[in-house]
Amino acid sequence: MAAKKKVKIFKNLWNKYRLSIFNEENYEEVWQLRLSRMNVIVFFGGFSILLIALVSVLIAFTPLREFIPGYPDSQTRKGYVKNALKVDSLERVVAQWQRYYEDINILLNGGEPLTGRQTAIDTVKPTAKVELSPSEEDSLLRMQIESDEMFNLSVGSSTTKKSNIPFFIPPVKGIITNKYNPSKNHYGVDLVAGPNEGVLAIAKGTVILSTWSLETGYTIAIQHEEGFLSVYKHNSKLLKRQGEFVNSGDVIAIIGNSGELTTGPHLHFELWHHGATVDPAKYIKF
Repeated sequence: MAAKKKVKIFKNLWNKYRLSIFNEENYEEVWQLRLSRMNVIVFFGGFSILLIALVSVLIAFTPLREFIPGYPDSQTRKGYVKNALKVDSLERVVAQWQRYYEDINILLNGGEPLTGRQTAIDTVKPTAKVELSPSEEDSLLRMQIESDEMFNLSVGSSTTKKSNIPFFIPPVKGIITNKYNPSKNHYGVDLVAGPNEGVLAIAKGTVILSTWSLETGYTIAIQHEEGFLSVYKHNSKLLKRQGEFVNSGDVIAIIGNSGELTTGPHLHFELWHHGATVDPAKYIKF
């Protein structure tokens, strides 16, 4: 019975019907249409498929898609690309600054920086040592030039032009109790001054480190011109923050006795030039 009922329903889809339109006044037939249920299904189904295809084409190949909520327009997509490039550049800059601060921390702990280190140096064969002894004419010419330039105080001399070393002032008014001795891993000088003495910036520059560590206590470092870096350790208090600009003579810290490596109230002062430690006494008159 169920099978016969399904067959009957399927046959009914093909039964013909007539749709007529009559004039209400004289009942004259104006328009008629013969159709079946299957014709109606096919017509509306085809019309729906055509409408969906047309709308899809309009959205895919015309600017109308930009009016759809949530769909990015051309300017937004350009912004996405621009922001992606900026993020990539910022990642490289952050990585460079990260390596830079790692080198600073290594320098403050008495190590050797990793940035710029070349591993191929050891494989290069050392060149033969050449000893050049000055001739008699060269020695006479050197003596003559030195005697002529001995009392030359001209500011525009070649010596002053080649010398780009900034003028440094002493960080504190005190005496040196421990001199610069890199053979014993002492890469600076220890200065003893009065209690609560203010520590001064030796020259203008930017504070690149202002922190506390277990070994060196309150430590501050300033980047100066011409590749110089000054480091002040074992302070009792820091008065400048990282990123601040300081002038020569500005009070940046208070002398103290912080950190495990200290032996008493003093300032451990270091001076670096292009990543290499130098004797501060050769640049500053304490």
